[in-house]
Amino acid sequence: MKPHHHVVAAAAETPTTRQRLFARYLIAILADLVVLNLFAEHWDRVAIDGFTLSLAVAVLLQLLLQLTLVIEHRVAGWFSGRAGAAWTFARFFSAWLILFGSKFVMLGALDLAFGEAIHFAGPMHGAGAFIAVVVAMLAGEEMVTRLYRALA
Repeated sequence: MKPHHHVVAAAAETPTTRQRLFARYLIAILADLVVLNLFAEHWDRVAIDGFTLSLAVAVLLQLLLQLTLVIEHRVAGWFSGRAGAAWTFARFFSAWLILFGSKFVMLGALDLAFGEAIHFAGPMHGAGAFIAVVVAMLAGEEMVTRLYRALA
């Protein structure tokens, strides 16, 4: 057997759960990093002091986004099994409140962690610019993830 066949055979092995999680979060962080730096370069409402800082911001935001999703899923789980329009409304309203409100918590966490080294400008102390960046980051993650899955 030629040496390159070993490489192909090794690459064809099914990845472990830990490897899949690593790939998923690496893809998400790198997508976030690209989006964040594109905004910093092309939109005057986003300013970051350097690439290393933007990498730290992307990692922190990814951790905070995952924590937000865990909280949202737990709250949604509490509502499961409760029937009726009022419970359905309460479930969706609580999900919206958690997902929207978490952006202000994230903005505060960035301010605590990095201070003036990262700045979002505009209405509501830059919250609008920050939310635009987070939405673009999530869209970027989704696009890259779909492309990755399409290659299977």
